[in-house]
Amino acid sequence: MPHIKRAIISVHDKTGIVEFVDALHKLGIQVLSTGGTARILRDNKIPVTEVSDYTGSPEILDGRLKTLHPKIHGGILGIRGDSKHKKEMVKNGIEPIDMVVVNLYPFEATVAKPDCSLEDAVENIDIGGPTMLRAAAKNWQDVAVVVEPADYRKIADELKKRRGEISRETCFELAQKAFATTARYEAAICNYLNGMEGSSGLQPAPDLFPSSLALTFTKVQDLRYGENPHQKAAFYRDVLPNSLSLEGGGVGERVTSEGTSITSARQLHGKKLSYNNIMDADAALGLAKEFADKTAAVIIKHTNPCGVAISNKSLADAFIKARDCDPTSAFGGIVALTKPVDVDTAKAIGDTFFEVIIAPGFKPDVLEILQAKKNLRLLELSGCPTLRPTRLKSGVQLRKVSGGLLVQDFDDITTDVRKCKVVTKRKPTEDELDALDFAWRVVKHVKSNAIAISTTDHILGIGAGQTSRVDSMNIALVKAGFGKGNKNLPGAIVVASDAFFPFRDSIDLAFDAGITAIIQPGGSIRDDEVIKAADEHNITMIFTGIRHFRH
Repeated sequence: MPHIKRAIISVHDKTGIVEFVDALHKLGIQVLSTGGTARILRDNKIPVTEVSDYTGSPEILDGRLKTLHPKIHGGILGIRGDSKHKKEMVKNGIEPIDMVVVNLYPFEATVAKPDCSLEDAVENIDIGGPTMLRAAAKNWQDVAVVVEPADYRKIADELKKRRGEISRETCFELAQKAFATTARYEAAICNYLNGMEGSSGLQPAPDLFPSSLALTFTKVQDLRYGENPHQKAAFYRDVLPNSLSLEGGGVGERVTSEGTSITSARQLHGKKLSYNNIMDADAALGLAKEFADKTAAVIIKHTNPCGVAISNKSLADAFIKARDCDPTSAFGGIVALTKPVDVDTAKAIGDTFFEVIIAPGFKPDVLEILQAKKNLRLLELSGCPTLRPTRLKSGVQLRKVSGGLLVQDFDDITTDVRKCKVVTKRKPTEDELDALDFAWRVVKHVKSNAIAISTTDHILGIGAGQTSRVDSMNIALVKAGFGKGNKNLPGAIVVASDAFFPFRDSIDLAFDAGITAIIQPGGSIRDDEVIKAADEHNITMIFTGIRHFRH
């Protein structure tokens, strides 16, 4: 374990550094520092030796070259128990440096700025800092490397308690953090620079799919198990500035800063989340964001919606309508709400077993009601009074396959149904357009082949994940409780299909159930046959030209 006699301090983030270095000084530790850090320490009456004075070499090249010197890196890398290293250090006038305290130029924050130029990005690539971190972490048995200001208090307390020594366990933990930091830093630089197109301009346009893609995540928590009890699992958060998401939801979206991602949700109650809980909660939140500007409730089971509703009355009304879409499937499901949970909604929720409730907040007296159910997990989207829309500014979505990785941008396109092409003789009514818009937002989040039957404000039935579209239609009709002769239902009853209808059979089934309007992408070689069937049944149909497969 190292006994700390000399430390080098070079930090861009000055948070807590004065107090930490003052603690080092009081323990008799000599402090070396660079430029701005040294000035702040001197201004606070803390003795400090400039690195340039220590090495005999001035800072040059506008500060690009400060610490890259044998007296610095020899002092960090020299193995204290190696007699050869000791002799070479003495011969070259190199004193041991026992602690390295470094944080890096803010490259990630710089490139996240919309007006960041390539020159700005390059100038914020730290060279000396990562080099010192890696050197100290490599020699962790003799050198303590401190990269996070949050660790200052812990290190100061340990030094004081152990009379200037840092334990082997602490040094190894600090080295792990250092290498994780440099890995993330290099990954951010790799993705930024390799994401540039071959442009001769000073600000090349970013490429969504770089030639090399570096990934880095930080663990949020270990999970009880994976999809099944015999599988181990953990949950990680994306730590790069660009959006990177696993599987088909939004885990790790760029909008985490707005409090609308599962990764930033705060668990208020219930046992630890499972792998499946997180997948389902993410899917629920993704669909809820389609109705971010409304009072809406979404219920998900196995990543598929089984209940969706909006209300002009109350959140409780939206929830009850969503639950009643398919009460059997709702049991044990995941609920996402677009508004903070009030007492009436909490009481309505209490009538059914759910795994997770996720919402922008929980109003006073609500937690007491919901926490009576010990297995119910409550997730609050911290600092988010309402959900944000689903649109993303940038980013890619990832899915691992054996031996490789699939990468695509997010399916976050929005569709104005009133601007879509009406392909039938009869035009949709305003009521039908409202229902078609609602159904289209929902079917986008259903596994293919997908069919959604809805009114203007709630889902009636969903057919999901079938290998035949007509099978999905039949399932949706059964879920909706439809049979032949149900042609006098009040209001608009519509169907949405995530991809084109290959045959007229689904249109005939829709007519038999009393469906009045259909929305689909179009694009089948049998579109004429399908349109003819709709005209025969006086069903209005619109083509979006957009497909929403969800595998």
